[in-house]
Amino acid sequence: MSATQLLVWGGVVHLVVDWLFQNEWIAEHKADLRHPAGYLHAAAHGLALLFVFPPLAAGALGVAHLLIDTRRPLRWWAGVMSQTTEGPVAVPVHIWRDQTLHLATIATAAALVA
Repeated sequence: MSATQLLVWGGVVHLVVDWLFQNEWIAEHKADLRHPAGYLHAAAHGLALLFVFPPLAAGALGVAHLLIDTRRPLRWWAGVMSQTTEGPVAVPVHIWRDQTLHLATIATAAALVA
């Protein structure tokens, strides 16, 4: 597959797992590396991405997903860029930052694999 095809299908798989297969338990606990929810969620991403990427890339994307979901990279970036962290728009801004970082990692993997 081309890098574009890998990005499109990897993005679709990501959105399906992140939005259709993430329950409240995962959403509430995935940021805590001491809790199994984040590992289960990351494993689901890694396994689902095997339909698109070779095993090493899918596994790396699963690990990247786990680390992004700790929210630490996003908090750091929000501080660097002085982005909204409080108030009525904070949640949508955080969700889009999160999804953008996930898709950027998928795009990087797509470029490297293709």
